[in-house]
Amino acid sequence: MNERNLLLEEMTWPEVERLLADGFTSVVVAAGAVEQHGPHLPLLVDAARGDRLAEEVARRLGNTLVAPTIRVGCSEHHMDFPGTISLRGSTLKAICLDYTASLARHGFRTICFVPSHGGNFAPLAGMLDELRASAGPGCDVRAYTDLHGFVALWKAAVAEVAPGLVDRVGGHADIAESSEMLCIRPGLVRGELAAPGHVADFDEALAERIFRDGFRAVTPSGVLGDARGMSREIGERCIARAAEGIAAALRDAR
Repeated sequence: MNERNLLLEEMTWPEVERLLADGFTSVVVAAGAVEQHGPHLPLLVDAARGDRLAEEVARRLGNTLVAPTIRVGCSEHHMDFPGTISLRGSTLKAICLDYTASLARHGFRTICFVPSHGGNFAPLAGMLDELRASAGPGCDVRAYTDLHGFVALWKAAVAEVAPGLVDRVGGHADIAESSEMLCIRPGLVRGELAAPGHVADFDEALAERIFRDGFRAVTPSGVLGDARGMSREIGERCIARAAEGIAAALRDAR
């Protein structure tokens, strides 16, 4: 049996109206990016991952639709690499406010923002109060904002499939993210160009340095971790683990 299509932008307005009446009053919004992902992955990684992740989270939440992914995000720390497009924090906030107001006006009662790009986690956390005010009474706005927790979900997934490769999870264009792209857009993965980048735990000190000094100050290739050993099996487990963890966190945020 085919799974129900949950993508809002692929529906007609009467279909959306019927689904709202049938209790599909929650919606997931992914916040992605168009930015460098090393020599072996394309710029669209976080946007494409956002599409897939939002749908996986929605299916786990139940009675939930998927709004169009916000494809460009806050990527100033990647701007030393050609091709990256970055929004100002104020621009991302304006987009999220407009999404929220529109969806709440149509009758969605729970709006969940899910970042698929590390640079969107802190901005989303900082705008939550304004998003909730924009939604108005009767509509709950939630966001997954635990960046380090997200990387931990990737590590747990890789540990289940390939325990000896967990140290290659670095948080950006690494074995986890590259494996996910083998599942999502395999034709765009240049596996032969995969090489170690900055291989270290993604901790608070590293995150602070990246957001302060930029990615190139830490990793000339733009890679955190190591993509070698990537596989579809690792990718599917990473996607599932991330979706399960994010869905659980969003439920607990009630």
